[in-house]
Amino acid sequence: MIVFPNCKINLGLQVLRKRNDGFHDICSAFYPVPLRDALEIIVRPDLDIPLLHNYGMTVNGASADNLCVKAWQLLKEHHPTMPAVEIHLLKNIPMGAGLGGGSADGAFMLQLLNNRFRLAITDAQLRNYALQLGSDCPFFILNKPCIGSGRGELLSPVELSLAGYKLVLVFPGIHINTGWAFGALTLHQQHADLISTLQLPVDRWKGTLQNDFEVPVFAKHPELAGMLDQLYRSGAVYASMSGSGSTLFGLFAPGVNPDENTLPANSQVLVL
Repeated sequence: MIVFPNCKINLGLQVLRKRNDGFHDICSAFYPVPLRDALEIIVRPDLDIPLLHNYGMTVNGASADNLCVKAWQLLKEHHPTMPAVEIHLLKNIPMGAGLGGGSADGAFMLQLLNNRFRLAITDAQLRNYALQLGSDCPFFILNKPCIGSGRGELLSPVELSLAGYKLVLVFPGIHINTGWAFGALTLHQQHADLISTLQLPVDRWKGTLQNDFEVPVFAKHPELAGMLDQLYRSGAVYASMSGSGSTLFGLFAPGVNPDENTLPANSQVLVL
């Protein structure tokens, strides 16, 4: 069986407070994006543990740390008769870029195993399993526009469509450590009401729908701020950074094509 995990962008990202458990309370709109990995499993009852094959972009770290393998281990604890699998993972979504590609792989793996082995796990239960893999993994079980609060796991579907808009993703190739980014934040700032802002026309989001991580990340990597300006100069009606970065994105109104001459150079640029 094969599935195609997609990524997401954040439309606004507010970090509200640090919690007693060490995590942070956030508020953000998660929006699914059709840039996809490919994930296939083959049943291997002759194995004791999953066998992972990676293709495409290089995946750093040991196989045991991959969220697809961890997803199998998580379900195996509660479904001990589930056999091992051979995993083929084609990575197209950049890692450590604020797009949730690894989280999507883990969440889709949970769903894939549930369907292949008829485990009868409900979506609510899958979201609980997904949270054990990562804070933004539950989103990919729902995989539709949502307001995420708490750690990001408290999800409220929202009527939000960017149909007709061109989406330009810019991958600068800069890895942002999420732990560093949270530690560099200033948490006492005021925030606009996210839901009210999202109800405004897209061309009124600029300056109001903000990602808190842009302040410390742009201070450390000013070239990213320059790339954001380039997206606006190329015609974007709204541009921002996704997650804790470093991916930038721009939204272009229906019928408007980005000016290729002013798009960021020396970066991977994808138009969707």
